[in-house]
Amino acid sequence: MLTADLVDVRRVGKELRIVPLDARVRARATELAGLFLHLARVHVGRSREEFEEACAAVASGPRERRLCAGLCKLIEDRCEFDAEAPVDPAELRSEVFLRASQARTEGTFERKSLVARIAEERSLSESALEQALYADLRSAHMLKSVDAIAPAALVEVYELAQAQAVLLRAVRIIVEVDCRTPGAYRALFQKLKFLRLLYSIQSRREGGYRIEIDGPFHLFESVTKYGLQLALALPAVRACDSFHLEAEVRWGKDRVPLTFRMQEQNHPSGPAAEPPRLCDEVTRLIQSLQALETQWTVSPSTDILNLPGIGLCVPDLVFRHPAMSTPIYLEVLGFWSREAVWRRVELVESGLSHRILFAVSKHLRVSEEVLGDELPGALYVYKRVLNARAVLDRVESLAARAAESSAQKAQPSTELPKAPCSTSR
Repeated sequence: MLTADLVDVRRVGKELRIVPLDARVRARATELAGLFLHLARVHVGRSREEFEEACAAVASGPRERRLCAGLCKLIEDRCEFDAEAPVDPAELRSEVFLRASQARTEGTFERKSLVARIAEERSLSESALEQALYADLRSAHMLKSVDAIAPAALVEVYELAQAQAVLLRAVRIIVEVDCRTPGAYRALFQKLKFLRLLYSIQSRREGGYRIEIDGPFHLFESVTKYGLQLALALPAVRACDSFHLEAEVRWGKDRVPLTFRMQEQNHPSGPAAEPPRLCDEVTRLIQSLQALETQWTVSPSTDILNLPGIGLCVPDLVFRHPAMSTPIYLEVLGFWSREAVWRRVELVESGLSHRILFAVSKHLRVSEEVLGDELPGALYVYKRVLNARAVLDRVESLAARAAESSAQKAQPSTELPKAPCSTSR
């Protein structure tokens, strides 16, 4: 992931634009990427400091410094570094410094002989001991392996990483997306949910959806952690057939408010997005539910529950019973945020007809009584982990409400028809 200082941008009025790579610069970037990747491969088994010094020695022009730094950063992200040491470096330093201090006090200090004695006591060579002294420092970490990638592909990653770095400074993002299949929408929404982003989604009259996402600079929580999650959502957005993104960002040391735009229209085949995944707590819940003796079946949901004009939600699981024609849904909000919970409450209160249970951690300080029994939704507040039996009890309660509501609607009216009012002429 790139940082803001490694992004090549320019300001045009109130708009922030990434400087695009023209044909000449792209060719040069591909050449540099090949050089840096080669250096990474030949430095496997050597220290990070040696690798960084070799990259810094590559000839480049003054205008290429940010490009070089960005490419090197992305390559380092693909490298595996490890602190190799036969002994604990901190413990070894403590012993060496303590014995050197004692030797100086006695007037017998001689560095080479002291290192030789300690190396012999620890069954190490002198060079191995010298290397182990500071093996835990970042610069001394050994390059173990490099995740292979073609130079041209690395340049494409660099272009995407620049946009991701800009979004790290976002206050709010609005994305309008169009996909050819419902499954593609579901994959995008599930990715946003998996990353625990705070978002709202509305369908558009002309087709597709409008997604509003709170940016990291809108929140009072960890800006860096949320920002990284937001940046990871961009590949899923780009996998849509068409999208238009507009972000309000705070740029530079003075946090100047600017607008950043990004779009792709009629994308023939977007970058492959990761398949939707369920979070670990939902996966464990499915396993626990399947171990219970019940007629209910549970499976990952593929539905999108939409309330036109208000918004939609993407449930995680769907419960079905052979005696019921309508399913019960479950969305796990967990430790997400109080605002996300209130948005779901508003959705139910505004008329969402589907029976749905929202699972919320007690740390969000929301009461189960927020949604009344007359509504088709309910809250399940749990302490540490989702309890399968408690979830099933609440699913059955929602099912009972649905059956009671259906029975009331089916009962014939017992009220006598009112006599027509007479009017004088």
